[in-house]
Amino acid sequence: MAQYEYLILMAACVAITLPLEFLLRARVYRRLPLMLPSVGVVVVVFGLWDLLGIVRGHWTYNPEFITGIHIGPMPLEELVFFVVISLCALLSYEGVSTVLRFFAKKYDERTTDAA
Repeated sequence: MAQYEYLILMAACVAITLPLEFLLRARVYRRLPLMLPSVGVVVVVFGLWDLLGIVRGHWTYNPEFITGIHIGPMPLEELVFFVVISLCALLSYEGVSTVLRFFAKKYDERTTDAA
């Protein structure tokens, strides 16, 4: 079970932030042409950074805590991390933006009515 803990943690991150797509209308998954390049840049830049670190021996991964599936020298979990955390960050950003726009609109309505 320990070898799946990291992937379970990533699934939990997605599960926690996924409601933002629907409840706050974050519209991250519905805007693939915007989402894919955003996530892609993170995967490429940090993927290359990680590959360099792995190849040069700067860091390793404990085989007890990874599935053993690798993409080149990089564990699958590391790639999943870049994708999931990027998506969670986008969902959080868009969710917060939605809430701020809502309160800004309410504030504008209140100040307009008072005038």
